Amino acid sequence: MKRVTKWLMAFSAIAIVSSCARETSNTTGWDYNNPEMGGFQKVPFVDQETGPGLVLVQGGTFTMGRVEDDVMYDWNNRPRRLTVSSFYMDQTEVSNFHWLEYMYWLDRAYSGTYPMVYKNALPDTLVWRSELGFNEKYVDYYFRHPAYRDYPVVGVSWLQANDYAKWRTDRVNEYILIREGILNFNVDQTDETTFNTEAYLNGKGDENVRRNLTDLNPSNITGKDLGERSVGMSDGILLPRYRLPTEAEWEFAYYGLIGNMSSEDGEVISSRRIYPWDGHYVRQDNEEFQGEMRANFMRGRGDYMGVAGNLNDGADVTAPVDNYWPNDNGLYNMAGNVAEWVLDVYRPLSSEDVDDFRPFRGNVFQTKVLNSEGVVDEKNFQVEYDVHGMKEYLNEFERIRFQRVSAEKHDPDDDVIRKGIMKDNESANPVARGYAPDPYYISQNSEKDVEELRILKKINQVLDKAIEYKNKKLDMEASMYVQENLFEGIFVDEFREGDMGGEYAYEIISVLRNGFSDYMVETPGKLKYRDVTEEENIGRLNYRRADYIDYLDGDIESSIHYDNTKRKNDINQARRDPDLVMYQNKYEEFDLQGGDIQPGGDDRTAWPTSLVSNKSRVYKGGSWKDRAYWMVGGNRRYLDEDQATDYIGFRCAMDRIGSPRGMNDTKKKRR
Repeated sequence: MKRVTKWLMAFSAIAIVSSCARETSNTTGWDYNNPEMGGFQKVPFVDQETGPGLVLVQGGTFTMGRVEDDVMYDWNNRPRRLTVSSFYMDQTEVSNFHWLEYMYWLDRAYSGTYPMVYKNALPDTLVWRSELGFNEKYVDYYFRHPAYRDYPVVGVSWLQANDYAKWRTDRVNEYILIREGILNFNVDQTDETTFNTEAYLNGKGDENVRRNLTDLNPSNITGKDLGERSVGMSDGILLPRYRLPTEAEWEFAYYGLIGNMSSEDGEVISSRRIYPWDGHYVRQDNEEFQGEMRANFMRGRGDYMGVAGNLNDGADVTAPVDNYWPNDNGLYNMAGNVAEWVLDVYRPLSSEDVDDFRPFRGNVFQTKVLNSEGVVDEKNFQVEYDVHGMKEYLNEFERIRFQRVSAEKHDPDDDVIRKGIMKDNESANPVARGYAPDPYYISQNSEKDVEELRILKKINQVLDKAIEYKNKKLDMEASMYVQENLFEGIFVDEFREGDMGGEYAYEIISVLRNGFSDYMVETPGKLKYRDVTEEENIGRLNYRRADYIDYLDGDIESSIHYDNTKRKNDINQARRDPDLVMYQNKYEEFDLQGGDIQPGGDDRTAWPTSLVSNKSRVYKGGSWKDRAYWMVGGNRRYLDEDQATDYIGFRCAMDRIGSPRGMNDTKKKRR
């Protein structure tokens, strides 16, 4: 019988008053677990359970950052001594089969009402395509064919990886509660009835309870019987959340320096590492495997896997997630195979700014939404959309679709592409020159598709109304309006009908449906969260506002405008975008109220001048597509959180709660 089942039996026995000796408080002398003495509970606890797929990485101090020449001259990884706490990490990268399990669950849970949830989680298999390469084999087969089931999933953005980690948390904790007899199996859960850990812990998700715990609080007695309560985090049954590792955690786990301890009793690491193994070479040096590659990477120009008859690394693209030897932490493919997303936002000077204990850049502090009675609000009952983002996407869609014909301003109320119109509304992502427009526009004498314009006008009206709801803080109404009038309205009802009864889907509807699915903020069944405000943190010493992504590197205090009172007032009065103070990564010719501005207070261009933004996320390690240089643990790269490639994957991590040692540590605690 499982550990917690035994605990439940013991706990029930405690509820019956007996002559057995009870543990008492060493501060008050009152009994624990005694309803006659108030019923304050002390539950049995031994150690944190290791979640599926994880291994414990014992934390400690190490030197993070550059360990060899910075040949890229980025100067973004200055060596610095830091400490990370113990944590758990996936032994392997997340595989295609892991992701297919995720997709299967989403399909069963949401496709009946919200099919876009499933579509939004699909990996982008088109990342395999190349302008001058023939990679359709991977486009068609890499994700779903069983031959690749144990290969790392790619084409997954940072946002998608985080969604997977949230889903995995809920599925693991749900199974723990089922295993321990708390919940019943419910394979038919859908939409808002899906299990969510946070909702359950806050009393918002107990539809499938099989048996609750005995509540020893005498205030909750019904008749002569003790009451019942649900499992809480204080019971030690549920696991912390799965998440992406921080950059510091990933780099610490990468080196596996625990294998270079000079002795069990000392604190001396015999040598540093630049790879997850000792030495500066990438081939095996022991006699049995001498000369074989230690990782999957690109050895040189045009050499991805070696010579026929003796394929060295044995992989043309990626390799199975458990190929090659693990490092001293028991982790596979920390160097090579695929690069991996980490949690941090990229800044070139993070190594100089972040804390030296559990360093991380990217904090956006949130709190649960409360109702008018001051208790946690009900969980979401539908998909929540970012309606402002959808409107911005639609504007960009229109500009690209119609300006590619004339390179002039697009007037949505004009069905003719006229000459001589100023380009003051040009797309920030213009179509490459030299490509002929859609044959439709050529055959129609440069006239726009009137039906397309009609549909776009209706979609704009829906989004404008939804934004009106959003601006009034009616978030649910905004999302409901989009769901009912756009996804279940325009996208379903609009189609071309031929004279002979044929029905034809509008091209723009399929494109927009897929594009809008990227703007889902939350799925049904989750609790609502909001960013904290400065007003509720008055007097707090450690933090005040919600968003610290650009703290000390990107905010106005760290920019050349630190003493510019007008610029600060423009930001405070919502005329200027605070995210563009230092990193000009968006088009900015007009302020947030439509007035003309000079982007930098001078003659600087209005177009983006930097790829770095608050959406830039770090990814670490080398891949099948990289030279050995990028396999070095201290090197770092970045990509926008909504982008994906054919060489970036990920693995999950989890916090270690309590002692950093773990039960398997044979070394006794020092006294």
